[in-house]
Amino acid sequence: MASTSRPRTAAASKKPKKKELPAGVVREFRSLFDVAKKFVDDSGRRVASAKWGVYAFYDYDGEPIYVGQTKESLAKRLNRHLTNQRTDAVAMRILDVFEVAELEVWPLWQLEGTPAKRVDKAAFEAAQTMLDTHEYSAYLRAIENSKFGAILNEKIPPQNPPIDLPESFKFTLISDQTRKERGHPDVRIARRAETLARLAAVAHERGEVSAGLRRVLVIQAVRLAYKAAERFNIAEGEPAPDPSAISVEGLIGSVLYPTGDEGSGD
Repeated sequence: MASTSRPRTAAASKKPKKKELPAGVVREFRSLFDVAKKFVDDSGRRVASAKWGVYAFYDYDGEPIYVGQTKESLAKRLNRHLTNQRTDAVAMRILDVFEVAELEVWPLWQLEGTPAKRVDKAAFEAAQTMLDTHEYSAYLRAIENSKFGAILNEKIPPQNPPIDLPESFKFTLISDQTRKERGHPDVRIARRAETLARLAAVAHERGEVSAGLRRVLVIQAVRLAYKAAERFNIAEGEPAPDPSAISVEGLIGSVLYPTGDEGSGD
């Protein structure tokens, strides 16, 4: 009986390693992210290994876009945002990883020995309050440094008295070439419009979403409108528009404290 198998005409290609499969720009981002996670401070501590800490993301313009906290380690939480994309902020299309160009972290080494809540509830809650306080101060700083006076947090951190933040560490996650290519205004406008559409679809499809998500929808729309206007002015040979031409506070009220149903956040 004749064989029905297909004869091999060429040697089988070698199966690529999993880390070789992503596109070049993704591999570059992850490589620079790995450098950030391996960074060691003057005391010989790997910064991203801090169990408790606060972090912030910045876009291609240096605009702060998101602030968060963690007590599971900075590296783990940042991996969930930027590599695995398994956080509510990313899954709900609130945070677009494509927009993240820089990372800043504040490791809280003084909380490193905090016992678990089941072991010492009082000590754990005191540490949580300190973490919340640092996150809120980082959030206030981001709001102050934002040209729009608003960032993309679905959940505004618990209100606490402002403090002087400890030393932070900032890392660039894109190369100059990537910044030149993906940072082009037309690319940014198209991507931001897509992100806005996806976020609007989440609100539409789920129906019942937090007030915080709907606030972010407005802020993303403002960010898109400004970038489109900026591009128009460039094309007309005019200076960039004044960001205050669109008042976020006038549209949605204060973003300095939680109001209504803020959602669970990350």
